[in-house]
Amino acid sequence: MAGLYIHVPFCVKRCVYCDFYSVTRTEQKDIYVRAMLREMETRHDDWQEEEFTTIYFGGGTPSLLQPQELERLLDAIYRYFPVSAHPEITLEANPDDLSGSYLSSLATLSVNRLSIGVQSFDDQELRLLNRRHTAKEAIGAVKRCKEAGFSNISVDLIFGLPEQTSEAWVRSIDKAIALDISHLSAYNLTYEEGTPIYQMMQNKAIRPVDDDSCAQFYEMLSEKLTDAGFVHYEISNFARCSAHYPAGCISLHNSSYWNGTHYLGLGPSAHSYNGTSRSWNVASLSKYINTPIIESELLDERTRYNDFVMTRLRTMWGVSLEELREEFGKAWENYFLEKSQYNISINKLKKIDGNVKVSHKDFFVSDAIIRELIV
Repeated sequence: MAGLYIHVPFCVKRCVYCDFYSVTRTEQKDIYVRAMLREMETRHDDWQEEEFTTIYFGGGTPSLLQPQELERLLDAIYRYFPVSAHPEITLEANPDDLSGSYLSSLATLSVNRLSIGVQSFDDQELRLLNRRHTAKEAIGAVKRCKEAGFSNISVDLIFGLPEQTSEAWVRSIDKAIALDISHLSAYNLTYEEGTPIYQMMQNKAIRPVDDDSCAQFYEMLSEKLTDAGFVHYEISNFARCSAHYPAGCISLHNSSYWNGTHYLGLGPSAHSYNGTSRSWNVASLSKYINTPIIESELLDERTRYNDFVMTRLRTMWGVSLEELREEFGKAWENYFLEKSQYNISINKLKKIDGNVKVSHKDFFVSDAIIRELIV
């Protein structure tokens, strides 16, 4: 079982907060697709023992690819790699790309999950973020997706925006819930060095929201979505579930990053993991097109242990002590339990049925807890 990630680096314009690798040279899409096909041909031999159960088009803005370009990539994926009979295939999309005709074309392909980058349902916040759409257009896009037959729809939101109020944040949450979506991802705004919003902060053109307010926004988010029938299964992710379908619409692809599933990343800046090593492609479209450059590192036991603890404690399932012991041995299990004792005693960590997990109320500060458990 493995996941396949396709990085589509194109954007019409850059959002002020984004530090993912992207370019605005959309005229290079065709040559990018040809380069992607070459990379698939070059790397497929190393992944023939894996069955790919998820395919994820991320970016950038994958919805800038025309349906025929997506079809070329999907045809090549099925030609070069072992793909399961019913894979989860996700396309990240901007609301303003999801016209009725575009969705009709997507429906003829095997894409079965859409992840829509809404970020906010407040027009003033959207203008600050340099987004291309309005709140009304985002709502219309989600409705068109459902009319086109897509049922597995995720929406992204950002909280902790400059001078954001709790009232504005609650309105965005309520509007997302009202759309009856199956999944929601919400991220606390971070001011990454080199981004326009970081420079705006440095120049005092904006005033960041304080940490206490961000923690309050996060608590509001979790409470409202839980009341609406969502399961808070990972720090930033919520899936609509039911008693008859407990797994609900959890993102299978994103879960692969947190549960140790191997994944192959294709495209400029994409990362891969095979259980023993990590590799990553050059973060340059021009270099990727001409001569793809792949760097890699062999993971030692300490790094693998740290990765194991950090990723699993991000989820509602936490660290399985049995899996930890089988993977790393009794000494590492004892180390983990010793380091966990204090946080277990004050209920920041819970030990339940052989699993150690972060208490739900402490999800927002889990990074600080996790740092105490790694080497």
